[in-house]
This record gives sequence, C-alpha cells and structure tokens, in this order.
Amino acid sequence: MALPPLKQRFAELIAAPSVSCTQPHWDQTNRPVIELLSAWLGGLGFACEIREVERGKFNLLASRGSGPGGLVLAGHSDTVPFDAELWQSDPLRLREADDRWYGLGSCDMKGFFALIIEAVLPLLDQPFRQPLLILATCDEESSMSGARALADAGRPLGRAAVIGEPTGLRPVRLHKGIMMEGIEIHGQSGHSSNPAYGHSALEAMHGVMGELLALRQQWQREYDNPLFDVPQPTLNLGCIHGGDNPNRICGQCALEFDLRPLPGMDPEQLRAAIRQRLQPLAEQHQVTIELAPLFPSVPPFEQPAGGELVRLAERLTGHAAEAVAFATEAPYLQQLGCETLVLGPGDIACAHQPDEYLDLDRIEPTVRLLRAMIDHYCLQPASRG
Repeated sequence: MALPPLKQRFAELIAAPSVSCTQPHWDQTNRPVIELLSAWLGGLGFACEIREVERGKFNLLASRGSGPGGLVLAGHSDTVPFDAELWQSDPLRLREADDRWYGLGSCDMKGFFALIIEAVLPLLDQPFRQPLLILATCDEESSMSGARALADAGRPLGRAAVIGEPTGLRPVRLHKGIMMEGIEIHGQSGHSSNPAYGHSALEAMHGVMGELLALRQQWQREYDNPLFDVPQPTLNLGCIHGGDNPNRICGQCALEFDLRPLPGMDPEQLRAAIRQRLQPLAEQHQVTIELAPLFPSVPPFEQPAGGELVRLAERLTGHAAEAVAFATEAPYLQQLGCETLVLGPGDIACAHQPDEYLDLDRIEPTVRLLRAMIDHYCLQPASRG
C-alpha cells in the first residue's frame, strides 16, 4: 500500500471506526485501524506484529532496528462513542476549518500515529542503532485490555516510552489511578410493621457510606500531592439502588463509587482497608456485604523527575513535567521497564466531546519533537544519556 500524505492519513484513520465501550451495542473491533497502520508501517520497512487480545480486539507492535533499549511511541487505536447529531459534521469524516482538523480521534488519539509516521519518514535512510517501536493498543477507552495484556506478557519493550495522549505538548509524569467499585448488601426483607421481621440492607448501607466517608477523610489527611490541581485522593459516591416499597424492609441495596488514588497509594491495600471497615457492619446488621471492582483498577502513575526521559522532554518542550487528573496506559508500560511519559499534541478539554479537533499549529512542533526523540534514543550511540 502506497503511503498517503499526512492529511489523508488523518482522514483514513478517522474514517476507520474503532469505538470501544462497555455497552455491547456501541463496541466495535479496532481491526481496520490496526490493518491501516500495519500496511503503512510495513511499507516503510517496519516489522509488524499483530496480536489478538480478545475477540475482535488487536494490538500492533511495529519495530525498526533491534536490540535492547530504544524508544516506544505508543497510543490507543480506539475512540469513545459519539453523539453524531451534536457534531457540526460527520464525526468519521475529516473536516478542516478554523485552522483545525476536526474528527473523532483527531485529538484522542488516532491522529498521533499519523504524526509519528511524518516524524520518521526523513530518518529511514539512517541506521537505527537502537530500535524504534510503534505501539497501537486496543480498548484503552473501556477496559485497557490491550495495555494490560502487554504488561501481563512481561515482554520488555524499550528504554523509554512516550504515550501521545492529549497534553497540549506539555510532558506529564504523574497521574492518579482509577478505582470503580461496587458494594452489594443482602439482608432480609419483611413487613415494615416489625423490625424483627427482617434485616435492612438499606440501614446497613447507611453505615457503609459513613465508613467510606470516614476513610476518605483519613486518606485526605494522610496523602497530599501539590502537583495535582486536586492534591488529595478523591472518593465519590456515585449511585445507589435499593428497596422496592416503603412498607417493606429493604432486602437488597447496591452502591457504586469512584476512588482516585494518588501515586504511592496501592489499589489492593485500599480495597483491603475498605473490607476491614465493612466486616463489623455485616455482623452488626446481620447482612452479607460484598465488595468487588466494577472493572480492574488502573494504578496511579509517577515517573521520577530526574530521569533521562523527563529531562529530555522538558528540554525539548520548554515545559516542566506536570501532573494530570486523567488516567492512561502509562503504568502498564512502566511495569515493562520503560521510563514512561505522557506527551501529545491534543487538548484534553476537547477529548470525548462533539467536534473533537487538533489545532494545525500543533502539527509541526509535534513532528519536530518526535523526530528529536527518535534521534536521541534510536540514531545516536546507545551510551548517550
């Protein structure tokens, strides 16, 4: 397949639908995007490896050069669902207006792959002393199953990894984790005229909520990181369902909550602390209380400030590395031994929104930045630090 010019690459990536969603009627395969990237990169001499993570969901790892070390340029190939009627034009058709390219995935983040290719094109006639790896994952927007599969496989990738999520070309070395948990309480229903006829799941849930809020206060006293806009961990009681009639003792109640831990807070330890608080309530109210994640937690992420990758990114961008509230695949690449950074051209404010866009004046700075990183990690002698 002949390599199309940059704008056409953007257009073809956007036109290839790849929604990932927990709702089955929205969820789609990402195969068209993976096949496009594989064809383009294979035509440029990259060795392309496609792995099926689960049915209809694929990761792509394209490499040029070999050996230990090198650079990973990474992103996810999927998008969120969209409300077509809220867009000014077809979300799957690239539109240029107001010095922007509009389209689903232009910012978050299929467009990043088109820019990687643009950066590498003039470098292909040079010997790659260390490998360049281009990684496209599946399902980041729903389960992060693509990145989780890589981490579980444990195969080393590169010395450094840059994930092109929308950060406005400012390096990001920290983000919070995500835990979304569900609590189900099963009691005993009965006639409300006599409390002895049952065991109220709703009253037990009142106690559970009190313990969660007490834990939130405790964690916010113990943990603080001023690099974040919200410097403490947060816990949000999101939705609750229980009971069916005023004259019936509530036999079942369910709560779902969201917990955003700071770097240094381990999700499993947080879950164990919650369970420890809940057990006495189950005994007191004579109910069963079950705590389970709604999906596997995303751990918090922190890359030390003094590392080679952070210093390089700060020098190339002119910005000190920052912290963001949203979560990424960074902790999974970090688990594989990569110094990891989040750094991409889009703006998070327009991600997951109608009329998602990428400013055209971000294109050339991004290409220059990626080219400099490829030169540093792949073209120069490995001893360069």
